[in-house]
Amino acid sequence: MALSAAKLMPGSAPPVAFEWFEYTGRDAVFCAPLAPGHFRNPIFAGFYPDPDICRVGDDYYIVNSSFAYFPGIPIFHSRDLVNWTLVGHVVDRPGQLDYDGLGVSRGIFAPALSHHAGLFYLVCTFVDAGGNFLMTAAKPEGPWSDPVWLGFDGIDPSIFFDDDGRAWLVNNGQPPDDMPSYDGQRAIWLQEFDIAGKRPVGPREIIVNGGANPADHPVWIEGPHLFKKDGWHYLICAEGGTSEGHSEVVFRSRSVRGPYSPGPANPILTQRTLAANRPDPVTCTGHADFVETAAGEWWAVFLGCRPYEGNMYNTGRETFMLPVSWVDGWPSVVAPGQAVPPSPASPGSKVVEAAAGAPMTGNFTWRDDFRGHALSSFWIGLRQGPERPWALGDPGRGLLLSPRRDKLSGNGNPAFIGRRLQHARFVASTALRVPATDGISAGLVAFQNETHHYFLGVHRGKGGLEVFVERLKGGPAETVARAAIPETARVEFRLVGDGAACDFEYALSPGAWQTMLSGADATLLSTQVAGGFVGTLVGLHARVEP
Repeated sequence: MALSAAKLMPGSAPPVAFEWFEYTGRDAVFCAPLAPGHFRNPIFAGFYPDPDICRVGDDYYIVNSSFAYFPGIPIFHSRDLVNWTLVGHVVDRPGQLDYDGLGVSRGIFAPALSHHAGLFYLVCTFVDAGGNFLMTAAKPEGPWSDPVWLGFDGIDPSIFFDDDGRAWLVNNGQPPDDMPSYDGQRAIWLQEFDIAGKRPVGPREIIVNGGANPADHPVWIEGPHLFKKDGWHYLICAEGGTSEGHSEVVFRSRSVRGPYSPGPANPILTQRTLAANRPDPVTCTGHADFVETAAGEWWAVFLGCRPYEGNMYNTGRETFMLPVSWVDGWPSVVAPGQAVPPSPASPGSKVVEAAAGAPMTGNFTWRDDFRGHALSSFWIGLRQGPERPWALGDPGRGLLLSPRRDKLSGNGNPAFIGRRLQHARFVASTALRVPATDGISAGLVAFQNETHHYFLGVHRGKGGLEVFVERLKGGPAETVARAAIPETARVEFRLVGDGAACDFEYALSPGAWQTMLSGADATLLSTQVAGGFVGTLVGLHARVEP
C-alpha cells in the first residue's frame, strides 16, 4: 500500500510544496548489455536486505527487512523470478506496530513469509519494541492482521509447514543456559507451532549450537529456514556476521527434531576468501532463502553488497539471486573461490521480457510529479506517528510537506520521505516552492542514519534567503557551505553522487545549476562509517528551526 494523502496537522507550520523529484542511476556494472536469457544481479538494487521468498503456484513473493522505516516490510511479486513488482507493505497502518523512539537500525529484522491452506503467514522480530510476532493475510498485498506476539526471545523466526500436517518455528537465540562460551556464540532453537491457535506450543529445544563447525567458534548463526526434500529436513542458516565474513551454511536430518549434521562443503555461499581487488566485487553474501520452481529448479535469494572502494557501499545490503545446485543430496549456491556473477542465466535459461513499472535493478531514471491520489509505494518515512506530515496538493501543487521541529538527528517523527539509493553513481534532484515564512528549512536529503547524513536546503532568515549544505558525521550538525540568493519563489536542488564523493548544486531557474559544494565526502553515507544495518535514502525534508 502506498503512503496515502493525509490532512496536515491543525496549527502546524505552513506546508512546503515540492513540485517533483527525479532519480537517475549510472553504475558502470549495469552498462554492459545483457546476453539473451540472462538477468542482472542484484535483482533488488539498494537497501533491500534479508530477503525471504515464498512460492504459491506460479507466483513468487519476496519480503525484506525495513528496520525503523514506515510503511514496513515491502512485499514484491513476480511470475518469472526476474521481474519484480512492489505490491505493498505488510506494516502499512498506524497502530499495527509502535515505532516511536526507535533507532534507524532497530525495529523490523528479517521477516519470513510462508503460505499454508490459503493463508499467508509472516513472522518477524520487532527489535527493542516487543520481540517476535506473527501477522497473517488472505492476500499478500493485504490487509495484514495486527501482530500476534509469540513470547519467545531471540531473533529471525521462520515457520516450516511439514508434510505430516504439523508446523515448526525456528529462530536464533542464546546458547544453553544463556551461557555463551565465546563472543558471538548463538544457537538455533526449534518449537512446534499450533496452526489453529497461531501460537508456539510444547518445549523449545536447540537443534544447532554455535554453527557448522563448533571447533572454529563460529559467530552469529541466524536467519534459519527449514524445508524438506527427498525425505530430508534441511536447515540453512547465515553465519559469520553481516559484514565481509558473512556466509550461508546447511545442515540436514531425517527428523525435524534432529540431530542435524552439517554439510560436507560448508559454507555453501560466501565471498570472504576472494581477492579484494577483483572487478565489480560483491561482498557480505549470506542470509539466504531457497525456493523450488514448478519445473523443479532450485534458486536462492540472499543479501550482498557492492562496494565502490574497499568495503565502502552507500546502497546498503541488496537482494541477489543464483541457482542452487545439488550434489549427493547437498545444496550449493556458490562454489568456493567463485565470485557472484553480475548477469547469470535466467530461470529455465529462457529469455525473460522486461515488465512494465519501476525497475528494481540496472540503470534507469525514476521521476515522481506527485500527481496521483497517493504517494508511490517506493517512498517511505522514518518511524511513524498518528498524523502524517505529507499530503498531495491540488493539481500543480505537488507534494505538501508540513515542517516539524523533529530533526533527522533525533528519534522523533521528522517531516521526511525518502526512496532507497540504488546506485554508487547517481543524480537526485527536486524543485520546491521557497518557504514564505521565517524559520523554515526545506530541501533535499541524503540520509544514512540519525548521525550521518547531508541536507541541501533553503531557509529565510533576517538577512533574506540562503541556500546551505548541512552535514552530520557522528557529531553536531555543521553547515559546510552556504550562499545568499536573491528573492525567488522557487529553487531546484541537485545531488550528484560518484562513489566516495558527491556534489551539491542549486538552480534559481530550470537547468541553471550552480555548485554549492564539490567533491564532498560521501563515505559518511556508507555502512562502514555510519554503522548499523541500513542503506542510504535520498528524499525530501522540511523542518522548523529552533
